[in-house]
Amino acid sequence: MLSLSKGRYRARVAETEADVTRAQRLRYLAFVGAGEGLDADAFDARCVHVLVEEAASGGLVCCFRLLPLRDGTEIADCYSAQYYGLEALKRFDGPMVEMGRFCIHPQWHDADILRVAWGAMTSYVDGEGVEMLFGCSSFRGVEAEGHLDAFALLKARHLAPRRWWPRVKAPEVFRFAQKLRRRQPDLKRAMLAMPPLLRSYLVMGGWVSDHAVVDRDLGTMHVFTGLEIRAIPPARARLLRASVG
Repeated sequence: MLSLSKGRYRARVAETEADVTRAQRLRYLAFVGAGEGLDADAFDARCVHVLVEEAASGGLVCCFRLLPLRDGTEIADCYSAQYYGLEALKRFDGPMVEMGRFCIHPQWHDADILRVAWGAMTSYVDGEGVEMLFGCSSFRGVEAEGHLDAFALLKARHLAPRRWWPRVKAPEVFRFAQKLRRRQPDLKRAMLAMPPLLRSYLVMGGWVSDHAVVDRDLGTMHVFTGLEIRAIPPARARLLRASVG
């Protein structure tokens, strides 16, 4: 079973219903922000839930969930398929996993938390022989204005390969590849606006949809994000695996 300790933090798989409830409570805090509640849906029962805790206190500082798929023939059963037309990915012939509901406690800002989370994800991917990691990468807020440089950079450098191209399915989207085709991104502003999880995907060779889905329930805009494991640059792969050892 996945278990990883690095410095102040440890990552482990949720073992009990109470563990999953803790993750759902943190998700609610991160995504909704006000009041007390649980962020829960029907996909939770099918997922592996990963918790990142401060080792000394046991406090939960980060969580995410992993939904394994045998191959692309099961793509319609994932969370992302509610929002994107993923028919092209039905042809993917290796094991896949959807990484979702990733969040870090809003009061914690230690970069090592993300490193430990990625180390845990790497351990899972290697252990299960996963060949593609994918999910929705979220920008906070539902107005595109504050994210235009980031979207322009995604359009210029990181669009999905045509063979895996995600199609529009959601009723409300921002077609940034179309609307920003003449915009040259300010690289500094673009990287500042880019969510940390998405930055990590991109440096490993990840790619995105040509549009962002407006999710008013969660107050976010998200892009479909994919990463073929074999496409990760060798130097980056070595760093990831070193974080596991």
